[in-house]
Amino acid sequence: MTLSTWLSLFTLCLMGAIFPGASLAVVLRNTLNHSRLHGAITGIAHAIGLGCYALLSVLGLVLVLQQSPLLFKTLSYFGAIYLLWLGYQGITATATPPAADMPNTPQPSATLWNAARDGLLIALLNPKVGLYFLAIFSPFINATMSLTDKAIFVSTITFVDGSWYVLVATALSQGNTLIWLKRHQQWIERALGCLLIVLALHIFLST
Repeated sequence: MTLSTWLSLFTLCLMGAIFPGASLAVVLRNTLNHSRLHGAITGIAHAIGLGCYALLSVLGLVLVLQQSPLLFKTLSYFGAIYLLWLGYQGITATATPPAADMPNTPQPSATLWNAARDGLLIALLNPKVGLYFLAIFSPFINATMSLTDKAIFVSTITFVDGSWYVLVATALSQGNTLIWLKRHQQWIERALGCLLIVLALHIFLST
């Protein structure tokens, strides 16, 4: 893969990562509710999920989603149900104290696992990602790709997505930004919850 080709791939990945959606809402939610680490873990897990779809794309297996409407709908509906559940948690949540983001406060492993689960499932239960890869990244995928090019393709998508959300979690948990978010936490939680429910309903209606 030439440098110019890789830069084009990197740019497309960055544009896709920056575009707001359910993943950004969940990263924000976990950062606000728990800590910077929880938000970062959510983002990294989401990137791993995207990496799985990227791997399926270069192996040609993502075509199964295109050729199996039942599998596509099943994954989409499970994803919508998960978004509904997260949305319900958001609109019924109460504010938590900011102490959870103090550096000396131990992070509960169960909560970190939950953060990772959120990020991973948001990606894996969205089969449209696979079709998006086929449509947008088709110029980079062909039958003659070397093993090195396949590795670069998958790792670039994973790295860019994960790095973006780690940056988001870090920015949201800084000084005055975190204080403002904590002060308005309950309203932000409810707004994010409503957004996730709207996204879930959109999936139900469009699938």
